[in-house]
Amino acid sequence: MPALVPPVLSGLPEQQPTLPAGDLVLRPWRDDDAPALLDVYADEAVQRWHCESLDADEAEGYARRWADLWRTGSRAGWAVVRDDVLVGRVTLSRLVLEGGQGEITYWTAPWARGTGVAPDAVQAVSAWAFDLGFQRLELQHSTHNHASCRVAQKAGFALEGTKRRAGLHQDGWHDMHLHARLA
Repeated sequence: MPALVPPVLSGLPEQQPTLPAGDLVLRPWRDDDAPALLDVYADEAVQRWHCESLDADEAEGYARRWADLWRTGSRAGWAVVRDDVLVGRVTLSRLVLEGGQGEITYWTAPWARGTGVAPDAVQAVSAWAFDLGFQRLELQHSTHNHASCRVAQKAGFALEGTKRRAGLHQDGWHDMHLHARLA
């Protein structure tokens, strides 16, 4: 069936860019990020809000996994570094390229919380995505995660509403705030 509207985007660029964000650099993942990743994923807050853990083998394959996701155009993920120290992660996932839409996710390493890492990284990826042609970016978090709500607001994502029982966490179902930002 022919589409009556042309696709907004045909794909991601061939090469993943490195993005500046003040004193932060958002770069593709590298194999030498594995030890810091193990430390981050050992953190109780990362496990609580992201519902993920990571073992040594998974950490070793982390960079290759994100490179593969970039090549397929299904997800984009950046290591966020300050002075070459891993301080966070930001991703663009749930991509609907033909509709120019995606979802931002992020975490901040425990040793860098409260230093503006997440809002700056989210703003940098958002600006890049809008320059590429994305029209709408969404961001979701548990209504219990007040820090993530502040990140969304600081990064210019308006609260659109609450999705009831939309996120399954280790302690059960959570209502999720839905924030969005338009190009």
